[in-house]
Amino acid sequence: MINTQIEQSKTISFSLLSFLINLMQLTKIRLSFSIVFSSIAGYFLGADKIDFFILLLLSIGGYFMAGASSIFNQLIEREKDGLMDRTKNRPLPSNRMSNSMAIILGIILSLVGTFFLYSINLETAFFSIISILIYTCIYTPLKTVTPLSVFVGAFPGAIPFMLGWVAATGEFGIEPGILFMIQFFWQFPHFWAIGWMMDDDYKKAGFKMLPSGKRDNASAFQIVFYTLWTIIISLTPVISYSGNLSLSLPAASLIIVLGFFFLFFSLKLMQIKDKLSAKKLMGFSIVYITSLQIIYVIDKFL
Repeated sequence: MINTQIEQSKTISFSLLSFLINLMQLTKIRLSFSIVFSSIAGYFLGADKIDFFILLLLSIGGYFMAGASSIFNQLIEREKDGLMDRTKNRPLPSNRMSNSMAIILGIILSLVGTFFLYSINLETAFFSIISILIYTCIYTPLKTVTPLSVFVGAFPGAIPFMLGWVAATGEFGIEPGILFMIQFFWQFPHFWAIGWMMDDDYKKAGFKMLPSGKRDNASAFQIVFYTLWTIIISLTPVISYSGNLSLSLPAASLIIVLGFFFLFFSLKLMQIKDKLSAKKLMGFSIVYITSLQIIYVIDKFL
């Protein structure tokens, strides 16, 4: 009797652990955490006084909404994910989780996430819902149709940084607009670097991710071009036309140093055109946006 209870307890524990692992993969935990990080940075920049309860609502609600987007994305792409080495072991193509369970989880996360963000203010919930709709209903289907899908996907991808400001102020103006533009332009070199690395895998599923459709000079030039614009827009708060969003000269100097390396890796990819250069660019692009957000926040409070 005791042995049976122990075995049942082990089975339940294993099932729960498996479910949590599948849920983390479905919600793309690292991506979702990076989205929450951007929202928190935006909140700190917009808030006159830090309200930790609102910060908690923003963090949980933001994660749930980002996770729901990922779940709906994987539901739509489950067959294509099964064709690619990078994604074939995800819960849906590997049949570790049923489609119906994924749909239920996506709906629950969407509803709860919306409730949490609406508890902050209507504007925060509105932008989050728009983000899910664009990501799921427009960006995801376009990935097999045109490279312009990256342009469409950059809109929901740019919302988190500005969302934090909107959560703090309840308003959309020049300040969250600049935060939006920074993350909007940053996504092109970042995702095209990933597209360059995974181009062979993406083609198995019919995804068109590189701007020219190939690993060529045209795609590499676009990456350099958007890297330059990312750096320029990142320095916009130095001037006096950015409302309440400001950046000191020492902080701007740090952004310039980061921008130099960002541009260096972009130019290196254009010169060599290999996967290793794309991987280095992708890695530093994450360093760039994370460091930029930290610098912005620290600069505000110093």
